[in-house]
Amino acid sequence: MVLVGNAALVALLISTLLLFTLLFINVKVKKKKQINWCFISIIICLLICCIGQMLSIIIPRFYDIEPIYFDYIVYVGTCFLPIAFLFFGLTFAKTKIHYKKKYLLLFIIPILTLFILWTNDFHHLFYIKYAVLNSETVFGPYFPIHSIYTYALIFVGVFYLIRYSIKNTGFFSKQSVLLILGVIFPLVINIIGLFGVEMSIYITPISFTTTVVFFSIAILKFNFLNVTPIALQTVVDRMSDGYIVLDENNTIIDFNKTFLNMVKLSDSKLRGKEFFSLFGNNTNFKIDNDLFKEYLKKSQTTSKTFSIQLEIPDIDKYFNIEISGIESHGSILGALILFKDISQHIHDLKIINDNQETLMERERLASLGQLIGGIAHNLKTPIMSISGAAEGLHDLVTEYDASIEDPRVTHQDHHDIAKDMFSWIDKIKTHTEYMSDIITAVKGQAVTLSETDSVHFTLDELVKRVDILMKHELKNAIIYLNISMKTDENTVINGDINSLVQVINNMISNAIQAYNGQKNKNIELILEMKENYVLIHVKDYANGIPKKVQDKLFKEMITTKGKNGTGLGLYMSYSTIKAHFNGDITFTSEEGKGTTFTIILPL
Repeated sequence: MVLVGNAALVALLISTLLLFTLLFINVKVKKKKQINWCFISIIICLLICCIGQMLSIIIPRFYDIEPIYFDYIVYVGTCFLPIAFLFFGLTFAKTKIHYKKKYLLLFIIPILTLFILWTNDFHHLFYIKYAVLNSETVFGPYFPIHSIYTYALIFVGVFYLIRYSIKNTGFFSKQSVLLILGVIFPLVINIIGLFGVEMSIYITPISFTTTVVFFSIAILKFNFLNVTPIALQTVVDRMSDGYIVLDENNTIIDFNKTFLNMVKLSDSKLRGKEFFSLFGNNTNFKIDNDLFKEYLKKSQTTSKTFSIQLEIPDIDKYFNIEISGIESHGSILGALILFKDISQHIHDLKIINDNQETLMERERLASLGQLIGGIAHNLKTPIMSISGAAEGLHDLVTEYDASIEDPRVTHQDHHDIAKDMFSWIDKIKTHTEYMSDIITAVKGQAVTLSETDSVHFTLDELVKRVDILMKHELKNAIIYLNISMKTDENTVINGDINSLVQVINNMISNAIQAYNGQKNKNIELILEMKENYVLIHVKDYANGIPKKVQDKLFKEMITTKGKNGTGLGLYMSYSTIKAHFNGDITFTSEEGKGTTFTIILPL
């Protein structure tokens, strides 16, 4: 019996030392969380049990004191340990709980138990007969109430610990195993004792030594008390981005609820499955599988993050997938695959593109409207001239026909009539060439920018088209376009002439509108050469561009025309010069004095 007592004493002493060590570690934590305080309360309860049991072994060897009186001390820890364990489980599950007055009801049974135990000599409700061996102990009628209540609280605490350990096993698998083993062992020992298997009363605190050992490893090695599992799980479940964690064999070991919703699978059908066996041939996932596998393989050898895009048509979602290796102590343990939801970004881009296409079409139709007006005006004069010439030719033909048999008409008269006919024909030819130029210019401007070809043209051709197409708008506004060619007019530019004409015409139109209806004003179109660049200046003498608009010009679609403008003209002009000519557009503007836009074209 003494040998058993000595072995129990050693086990209790080891347990006590471990408990004091853990208590010291937790007390030293500067910013304690609720789970730290709960664990401290468990340690204190176990310390009371262990110290009381050690006293029950040591003191009776020197003094004649009944062992039951040491149980009075032991049960202080025993009665409150289940409550501490329950709060520990709740806190582990919820990270933080709000203590309410109703929780005080939990202390009624423990306090009543202590009162009944301490007064047991008068009523024997707790023990009818007390003995060191449980098989020799006869329990009173109150003991089952205490036992049922104690184990109920412990089982609830264990339930929360095990449930939320498993729920978060992807993050805390090693901690969970230690936690479960540490909790189950003393429970099994005590349940066996309840069924009458002979064992010493010292076995309960000794069995909790295993709990202390497992918890010690979980805390010291895996930093168990510094995790907030359910809070973290709640956060990641509410993320719009999904994630999964794969081990080194590409087995799925963890994920969040967002990913479950993405793939429309249950937890059981996902966890523990090989990733590519589930999703390798999934038609709902539009992704480059070969590239995905390559990045996944690379993530196991480097800390670099790899990106690839995924489309899931069934739910109209787009994701940017980021693949990163999970590293621990220099070893890659697996891969974290983050699915960043970029659906809204993709949808916004589609809306912007649709709106931009609408604006471009509107701008093009407006330009075509101006062209049609210009065509009507520019063709009216040559058509009327050709009509007059035809009438003149008709008169000459009639005159010539009548003179054929007239003896008074001399050969010289015939030559004069022929000369007049040639004159009218030359006028018709001149007017038809002018009309041909107009049609050529209009035909070029009636196409979209995407239909342009890379061709060559001269500055002379460029100026002629601009002059023809802008003549009507300039005449209506009573504005004068002064063209100054300061370089060789036969200088050749590489690119699409129609696009460049549209850009210059847009700038001249803006200059006309900048005068706000003022008449008899001037716009300068200046062409010059500087080094290997052709500079085309469009200069007005209007009010200039406001400073707040200057800062945004070319960077976004901005207009000073209110509802009458889209801001697309200059924005697209800048894009056209950059993309089609590899050139640039600059400007200088001074409020009250005017603006000069300069198109810079490399040769």
